[in-house]
Amino acid sequence: MPDTKPTLLLVDDEPANITVLMHLLKKDYRLTAARNGLEALERVKSQPMPDLVLLDIMMPGMDGYEVCQRLKTDETTRDIPVIFITAMGEESDQTRGLAMGAVDYITKPISTAIVLARVKTHLTLKQAREALANQNQILEERVKARTKELAMAKDTTILAMATLAETRDNETGNHIRRTQYYVKALAEELRKQASFAPLLTDDYIEQLYKSAPLHDIGKVGIRDSILLKPGKLTEDEFEEMKNHTVYGRDAIIEAEKLQGNPDSSFLMIAREIAYSHHEKWDGSGYPNGLSGQEIPFSGRLMAVADVYDALISKRVYKPAFSHEKASDIIRQGRSGHFDPEVVDAFERINDEFHSIARKFAD
Repeated sequence: MPDTKPTLLLVDDEPANITVLMHLLKKDYRLTAARNGLEALERVKSQPMPDLVLLDIMMPGMDGYEVCQRLKTDETTRDIPVIFITAMGEESDQTRGLAMGAVDYITKPISTAIVLARVKTHLTLKQAREALANQNQILEERVKARTKELAMAKDTTILAMATLAETRDNETGNHIRRTQYYVKALAEELRKQASFAPLLTDDYIEQLYKSAPLHDIGKVGIRDSILLKPGKLTEDEFEEMKNHTVYGRDAIIEAEKLQGNPDSSFLMIAREIAYSHHEKWDGSGYPNGLSGQEIPFSGRLMAVADVYDALISKRVYKPAFSHEKASDIIRQGRSGHFDPEVVDAFERINDEFHSIARKFAD
C-alpha cells in the first residue's frame, strides 16, 4: 500500500538539528531533508511535494528568509506552509519571518510538544484550505447547496483558526467553547430588555456565537516565552502581550479583504471582539482606552465571558478560582472593568455560567 502519511521537508545546515527533528517526527510523517537553501528549493519540487516545510534561518549562502520568499512567490509552492525553527528569537526576527509568509515561528531549543502540536495544526489547516478550494469548484455547479457548504466551511475554518491560537497556551483547554456559550447566554438574557432587543436578533446572536472563538486569535503572534511565562509579566512583556488584540484585528481585516466583503457581519463582529475585549468600562483598558458606550457591544460581552473563564481556569501563572470567587470578582468589576448592564445580566444567569463551566470543564 502507498504511504499516505504527510511529507515534511526539514531544512537545516546542522546535521544534529536534522537528526533531532527526524527522531521526533518519523513516527507520523514521511521525512526528507536539505542542508542548505538551494538544496531545499530543489527538494521542494520533487515528488511527492512536501505538505509542510520546517525551515532554519541562519544558513550559509541562501538564508531561510530568502528560501521562504522564493517559495511564496512561486505558484507551485506558495501554498506549502512554512514554519521557521530557529535560534533567532527577537520580535523583529519573528515579525520579518511572518511577513515573508511563514505560518509560524518556533525558537530553539525546541519543545517536543510545541513542535508536534504546531505541525499537526498547520497540516490540519492546509487540509481544510484544500478541502474548501475543492468544494468551491463543486459549489459553482451546485448553486442550491452553496449557502450550506460555505457555512460548514466557515465553521471549520473558525474552529481551526481558534485551535491554532489555543495550542499556543496548552492550559486553556475548552476555553473557546465555554466563552462561546457564555457570550450567547449573556446576549439571550439581555435581549429580554427592550433597549437591547432591536440589536440582539437571532442572526446577530448566532454571529456572536460563531465569532467568539476568534477573540484571542492574535495570540499566535505572541512569543511563547511571554504567553507561557509562569510568573508576572514585566512591563515590556505586558506591552507585547497587549499587541495580541492588534494582531487579531489585523488578521481578520486581511480575511475581510480576501473575502471581498468588508460589510460581512460575521467578520465585523469577530474584528470588534478581537480588538476590544480588553477595553474597560472606565477607560483603563487597552488597546485604545475606550470607555462606556465607545466600546463595541460585542467586546463588552466578551470581556465578562473571557475574564470569568480565565478566573475559573488554571493558568501557568495562577490556580483555578472557584465559581463563587470568580463571580465576586466580576461583581466587583461592575462599572469599572465591565459594562454594568452586562454584569447585571451575568448575575441573573449566574447558575447558567456555572453549568456551562462544568459541562465543558478541562
